[in-house]
Amino acid sequence: MKLPPSQLIEYIEYKGEPVASVRGKIISESSVSLTINGDIWLSFMCTPHDLEALAAGFLFNEGILQRREEIAIVRPCEDATNVDVWLDHPVEKPAQWRRTSGCTGGVTSPQAVEQTSGINSGDFLPARQLLGWMDRLLEAQALYRETRGVHCSILTDGEHILASAEDIGRHNTLDKIAGKILLQSIRANRFILLTTGRISSEMLQKSARIGASILVSRTSPTSLSIQLAREFGITLVGYARRNQFNVYAHPERLGLPALDTARIEIPTVQPISV
Repeated sequence: MKLPPSQLIEYIEYKGEPVASVRGKIISESSVSLTINGDIWLSFMCTPHDLEALAAGFLFNEGILQRREEIAIVRPCEDATNVDVWLDHPVEKPAQWRRTSGCTGGVTSPQAVEQTSGINSGDFLPARQLLGWMDRLLEAQALYRETRGVHCSILTDGEHILASAEDIGRHNTLDKIAGKILLQSIRANRFILLTTGRISSEMLQKSARIGASILVSRTSPTSLSIQLAREFGITLVGYARRNQFNVYAHPERLGLPALDTARIEIPTVQPISV
């Protein structure tokens, strides 16, 4: 049976005596396998929603495909436990995967960063305008309002929301957005990403693949994501609230003073097999 994005359950609520039995919604979590040209590659731990976008976006962010036209078929099975993708060309499964810091144990291939280009756009967004987009991010969290415990990301051009995605995995939200860009042929003069999740190196790499010149989170970046943002040319913003934020890379896009970009040492990350 196909799982909905959220499920109604009964639980005990404790707020002192007496306790109460209540009914409420929780976020769904499911294991969904990804099959490419008939071969199973891996399994996502995800919210079983927007699975076509998740599969297409993951393959794009990993550098496996570059264009929508390469996809002949992308189709979840009826019970949503597998997404079947057929490409118009043969493709080799990566020999190694590297564990990401995703909360549901995501993976990426060592070749993903090699397939990612820097962002050279000189676009400008006033700092005060950026703060207003944090309210729009909160408004887009439909599943979060129902269940809590779920991440949300939105894509904007600075004027309109172009795509949004919610999932238990923060990295899955960016794969879903990448998939929507690909499958819906979304175009804009610039891409700005806002997310509720922590910005780790794989989140930064996915943002670069998407082509986002500005990446904003309401929580923290990691040291490696800051270094990559400086190298890729991405304006990286963390701890964004309604009246404040921190900028860790390329503040000039927001009309703010330049940073002393002293190098942060990058630890060696060993690939693993799964």
